[in-house]
Amino acid sequence: MLLRWDQKTLAEAAGVSHVTVRRLEAKPGPLAAGPSTIIKLRSALESAGIVFVEDDGEGHGLRLRKAQWRRILEGN
Repeated sequence: MLLRWDQKTLAEAAGVSHVTVRRLEAKPGPLAAGPSTIIKLRSALESAGIVFVEDDGEGHGLRLRKAQWRRILEGN
C-alpha cells in the first residue's frame, strides 16, 4: 500500500465506481478491465506519485517517487 489509499479513494481519484475497483481487486490474475478504466486507474496512481517499473529482468513493479514518499512519511 504505497499510497495508503482504500478502494473508495482510488475510485474517486480515477473517476470510476467503487464497485469497479472492488471487483478488480477481488479477481486474481491480470487486470480484467476495459482500456479506458485501466488508463484512468493508472493515471490516478501516477498523479499521486506511483511510478510503474517495466520488467528489468526481475519482473514488473511499482515504486513511489521520492518527493511523494517524503510527504507520506511526514503525514501530508
